[in-house]
Amino acid sequence: MADASTVSREELIFDWNEFGRKGRIIPKGISFFDETLRDGLQNPSVDDPDIDRKLELLHLMAAVGIHVADIGLPGSSERAFNDVLRMCKEITDNNLPIKVACAGRTVESDITPMIEISQRAGMPVEIYTFIGSSPIRQFAENWDLDLILKRSAEAIDVGVKAGLPVAYVTEDTTRSRPEVLASLFKMAIEHGASRLCLCDTVGHATPDGVRNLIEFTRSVIVGAGAEVGIDWHGHNDRGLALENALWALEYGADRVHGTALGIGERVGNAPMELILLNLKLLGLLEDQDLTKLLEYCRVSAEAMGWQVPINYPLVGRDAFRTATGVHAAAIIKANRKGEQWLADRVYSGVPAGMFGRKQEICIGYMSGASNVNHWLTENNIEPTKDRVEAILSKAKSEKHILSDEEIHAVLAGV
Repeated sequence: MADASTVSREELIFDWNEFGRKGRIIPKGISFFDETLRDGLQNPSVDDPDIDRKLELLHLMAAVGIHVADIGLPGSSERAFNDVLRMCKEITDNNLPIKVACAGRTVESDITPMIEISQRAGMPVEIYTFIGSSPIRQFAENWDLDLILKRSAEAIDVGVKAGLPVAYVTEDTTRSRPEVLASLFKMAIEHGASRLCLCDTVGHATPDGVRNLIEFTRSVIVGAGAEVGIDWHGHNDRGLALENALWALEYGADRVHGTALGIGERVGNAPMELILLNLKLLGLLEDQDLTKLLEYCRVSAEAMGWQVPINYPLVGRDAFRTATGVHAAAIIKANRKGEQWLADRVYSGVPAGMFGRKQEICIGYMSGASNVNHWLTENNIEPTKDRVEAILSKAKSEKHILSDEEIHAVLAGV
């Protein structure tokens, strides 16, 4: 059998994900828009972090390569205004490589606080002004298209007149009629909006819906002879937010929204860390350093009082743990070949080391001697036959994974 140094990595993994691919699936120049400090805080079970935590998160967003952060609705309260202003000053004072945006309704009183913050902080604030566009929303609100057009145009005009970039956000875009969207998009372009934000506000869309909507939007933009960016903002009610975000980029969106750990309204948004992880594994973020990604998630969870599920990809406690004997044995054998790359992939589709974690081998009721030998060696304890048999006997008698304390108790009696 050849050793790891004589076998190419391509020979060890046949990647069906790449089979038949025609060129780069996602174009260059995409940007990531972080909604953690806006949509994330709309989750009914989270805490609004204090300003120091928000500043810490801003630094971490910049560190993992987030391009723009939506940092709140400054028109909603005095505290929100002050926090947004402080975060803007943090960016200018520290020359952080991240831009900011704020959200507001299509009313002047929501837009003017953003303009004031921009002037006081000495930096541009991108205005994301939103209004519902779907028939069901229009019916509930007693709106008609003329009213929506009028309110939207007035709000966009306020931001554009102040010299700030404006993104026009149609809430519930994925359930809106094409003729209505065409009218709204054309109006927004004519009034100077630089971006159109397509929202899957209630998590309704499937990948087919993403494709159809983005292709339609691109045709409206081309027909208007404009250069306008397309945002995708998706929620996870059907469990499709991550998949839809990735498809949106392939179908033509150039900016995708997400939140740390997917925290957001109801069941949440597309998880930013998993968007980044998947694009990294697709080879599309070669120069983007994601070593701070775990800290970004950890700080977000702590700041908002969020419990990360133990089986959550990348971040969860069990993401890289195994107590199964066959799995553990394969990882241990790979390690013995002196090839960390191999050990990190033999039983893992996500290489832990790429993101600052490592494979963890535990001891439990499905473990074998390999698990015990590994644990003892890792803890600088000689793996004698008596020790291995005693620990394995204890493990087989329990219904749970042994804790370090339980293992040491067994060793004390050997």
